[in-house]
Amino acid sequence: MKFSIYGRGCSKCEQLAANAESAAQAMGIACDLEKITDMNDIIDAGVLRTPALAVDGRIIVEGKVASSDAIRKLLE
Repeated sequence: MKFSIYGRGCSKCEQLAANAESAAQAMGIACDLEKITDMNDIIDAGVLRTPALAVDGRIIVEGKVASSDAIRKLLE
């Protein structure tokens, strides 16, 4: 599974990345984490508000830091 974090690398982006990794570990899912910081790439992905999380190219969280529990529920 591929997780993509969209954002400028701020503390909220880092927290979202940590929460996504935690959710994957709790579910026993192997994941590759990619951090996308280039504004053109963020816009091309259709992200309007950062931080955002995409799983296998599908945006599931946008404009907030979702908890690991919330991410787990979205992945189920």
